[in-house]
Amino acid sequence: MYDFLTTSPWPDYELVDSGNFQKLERFGKYLLARPEPQAIWDPHLPLKEWERADAAFVRTPGSAEKGQWRLKPSMPEQWVIDYQRPDGLKLRFRLGLSSFKHVGLFPEQDPNWQFIYNQTRARRAAQPRVLNLFAYTGAATLAARAAGADVTHLDSVKQVNFWARDNMEASQLDGVRWLVEDAMKYVRREVKRGSKYQGLILDPPAYGRGPNGEKWQLEDELNEMLKLSQQLLDPEDHFFVVNLYSLGFSALILDNLVTAIFPGQKAVRELGEIYLHDAGQRKLPLGTFCRFAT
Repeated sequence: MYDFLTTSPWPDYELVDSGNFQKLERFGKYLLARPEPQAIWDPHLPLKEWERADAAFVRTPGSAEKGQWRLKPSMPEQWVIDYQRPDGLKLRFRLGLSSFKHVGLFPEQDPNWQFIYNQTRARRAAQPRVLNLFAYTGAATLAARAAGADVTHLDSVKQVNFWARDNMEASQLDGVRWLVEDAMKYVRREVKRGSKYQGLILDPPAYGRGPNGEKWQLEDELNEMLKLSQQLLDPEDHFFVVNLYSLGFSALILDNLVTAIFPGQKAVRELGEIYLHDAGQRKLPLGTFCRFAT
């Protein structure tokens, strides 16, 4: 049986509408319109509501990824939003408009940030060791750090790590270990060293490059990455989160891999899809996930 996760109410974020391969979102006080390939239905709101967007991303002709933002005069290129939950997790994120439509945050990951925060606090270790791979701008890193973890944050892009550090400082946290590394190479070395972690977080892209041109292709590398992850987890005290956003990558694939590699976790794991719902109550799918804890 599969689970479905979505974000709980969050004052500084809202998926306002979706459709026509677009999504209309509010981050703080700013409305953004940007592409979303899985929103194949008609929008719920009329066009005039979409035209209120402070920034709209327009793809470069012939490119599936790159483009540019069209901004209204009142729209800054960077701004900060707040994130606070009843369980005590409180963070701040600096957002920005990138040439790949991203803004530096994936709000649908809210249920995983809460899981990471609460599971870090539940570890028996006095200061749990947590490794966040493909860590991007660090929301999951900061959730673990806010709960008292000794966190290693790894991403292959130096500028992204700088962005994550800005988020750490905005959240009044410190003490994160920053690595600009190829994730697979680092994990192989950690296994050889006999390292163990009480928390492991994976959010790999469909494809990417390491800092020295190392190639990452999800379908080619995920099996080995999960096997190595199994060896890195403290066998008695751990939590694990893997999140995938790749069109056509079924949760059944993740089910097969996790069942084979982590057979002892089947009774306690959660596995399924993450989504956001808009004002029309359409569910926008935004990835598959698996997570469990001892």
